[in-house]
Amino acid sequence: MTDFARTPDPSLVTYTHVIYGLHALSVLIGVTGAATIVGSFIFGLPSIIAVIMNYLRRQDAAGTWLESHFTWQIRTFWWALLWSIVVLVASAPLMLIIVGFVTAAFGLVVVGLWVLYRVLRGWLALRDVRTLPTGGATRA
Repeated sequence: MTDFARTPDPSLVTYTHVIYGLHALSVLIGVTGAATIVGSFIFGLPSIIAVIMNYLRRQDAAGTWLESHFTWQIRTFWWALLWSIVVLVASAPLMLIIVGFVTAAFGLVVVGLWVLYRVLRGWLALRDVRTLPTGGATRA
């Protein structure tokens, strides 16, 4: 556990659990439904609500150990969107020779597994009252 400037309000810890729960629900919908994990995560209502919730209470988490969780969650969402676009754009020209459909599917599966990893790692760290690496900067 890392040193942090102040202790967060217990209700903010619960709020952060709810956000992870919403992201996990999107992943579950992607695994069990017709959508992909990453598709459900990026375009699913639970994750969109979760990201809005992140932005709404981000200032409340500033200076606490929860700040890294808010940054982690926001970055997971936006990086998943970016990598999905990259995969689809890179695969589009190859779709003329059918190979692109395979590369797109493979790429989206990889991004989906990365999302699953990020949600699980983050939620477990929250449960254990640990911070997450944010790469130095605390703003996404």
